[in-house]
Amino acid sequence: MTVLDPPRPTVARRAAWWLLAAVVAVEIGYPLVDGPARARLVAATVALGFAASVWHAAATRGGRTAAALVAVTAGGGFAVEAVGVATGVPFGGYAYSGALGPRLAGVPLVIPLAWTWLAWPAWLAATRLVRPGPARIGVAAVGLAAWDLFLDPQMVAEGYWRWDDPTPALPGVPGIPLTNYLGWLVVALAMMAALSRIHTDGEPDGPAHAMYLWTYSSSVLALGVFLGLPAAAAWGGLGMGLVAVPLAVALARR
Repeated sequence: MTVLDPPRPTVARRAAWWLLAAVVAVEIGYPLVDGPARARLVAATVALGFAASVWHAAATRGGRTAAALVAVTAGGGFAVEAVGVATGVPFGGYAYSGALGPRLAGVPLVIPLAWTWLAWPAWLAATRLVRPGPARIGVAAVGLAAWDLFLDPQMVAEGYWRWDDPTPALPGVPGIPLTNYLGWLVVALAMMAALSRIHTDGEPDGPAHAMYLWTYSSSVLALGVFLGLPAAAAWGGLGMGLVAVPLAVALARR
């Protein structure tokens, strides 16, 4: 056993629940503030979500898996975002404001962490629902990409980034081009194909499943009730619900 494969005690697994609780606590505060305080809460939420996913990966699968997760999702996420800002590929032309903190190559440093935050729960949702193979990769990719149906409308409304040409867009959700969602799906497929090379079955994944379901349900509630984005709540509810609802049913039957 190497330093990259430490013992995985129960206490380490329980810590993932505490990190999830911290994410929930910070997210609850989001609708209650605005301006710079809201941007700080976004950064804090992403950092905590990243920590929760990486911690859970390390506690249940070991350091090698956690390192691979970060390399694929945060490293890959930064690379694709940097290319996207510079060239408009694969999402369409867009630019970040300075509201989310320091940037490198035009990309706020917090953004790559967000890819990791939900990529891991989306992957583990798919492992709970689908046998290994191309179908699992596809379900996991949809599970991750559909999150952006919530995320982009919310962040664009706050002015954290903007699109050069936001048409054509989804009905009721102006400001975000359809190319963005297609780009997310392409990137998510590549990430999940890479994660599929890591054996992930047969472990206690309660915190990751709870993270995925919390993200889904809280996003529907926040956008639909508190943030004045009902169309985005509906589109996200339909899209992410393709994975979240079957996951909830599967867990209820366990």
